[in-house]
Amino acid sequence: METQKRRRGDRRDGRLLRELDSLHFITGIIYPNRCDNEAYISERIDLTPVKAYMARRNETEKDFPYTYFHLLLTALVKTITLRPKMNRFIVNGNFFQRNEVTASFVVKKQFSDKGAEALAMLHTTGDDTIDTVHEYIRQQVTECRSDKVDSTTGEMDILNKLPRWLGKAAVRFIMWLDKRGWVPDSMTCNDPYYSSVVLSNLGSIKLKCGYHHLTNWGTCSVFCIIGEKKMSPFYDADGSVTMRETLDLGLTIDERLADGYYYSKSIRLLKYLLEHPEELEKPLKEEVSYE
Repeated sequence: METQKRRRGDRRDGRLLRELDSLHFITGIIYPNRCDNEAYISERIDLTPVKAYMARRNETEKDFPYTYFHLLLTALVKTITLRPKMNRFIVNGNFFQRNEVTASFVVKKQFSDKGAEALAMLHTTGDDTIDTVHEYIRQQVTECRSDKVDSTTGEMDILNKLPRWLGKAAVRFIMWLDKRGWVPDSMTCNDPYYSSVVLSNLGSIKLKCGYHHLTNWGTCSVFCIIGEKKMSPFYDADGSVTMRETLDLGLTIDERLADGYYYSKSIRLLKYLLEHPEELEKPLKEEVSYE
């Protein structure tokens, strides 16, 4: 992404959008809370082409096989890269264009009731592909499931040890900083709600797809829930029915960022990439002819 000189009003993680039309300028003021402006989109993905692609790639990749999650994560960040309004956020009544495309997800250290969780944050460039994303996830999973101490909760632990009144005051002060983009980078660098998109793979723990809210804290404007794989009917033009393996996605998006047509095209691009996964071998910034 091209670097622009920082101007007054910009944040370290985003550029203030000064060229907005009057409708969007007013929208950010009269509808200030992200949680009050959620649009939920449910999509069902036919996994037939994805399964064929993974089978081909995993003929040689035995140590850390390609999975549905790797392809979906890459397809999402490519969609956001090519559809930049999906990478905007609204804070304190102002629209910002995020400086980079990032994605966050949880890595379960152990599949048990007491198994701890660790956060992973993917920072992409326009030159990334499915291969670089796959390698990044390999490194993150290995690190998160090691005995390395997770530092992401350090600040929260300090606040929790303070007297209750002082801890609450400190949190309110941090929220005040959040609205102005002044929260220290050490507190936000691994915070999933400061990324372009948060992914939650509920299918990995045998749960169905569902809705997940956005948050007023942070800057994240897109949340993606991945459900459990299942067989679903598909109806052909002649009325015949075939059963195919599918994956349900639940996307919660800040509706203030763009209109329905823009979101519709973005979802069509995401589905096209999953129907043609070989496109993910090309750089994220490379345009795709999908209409």
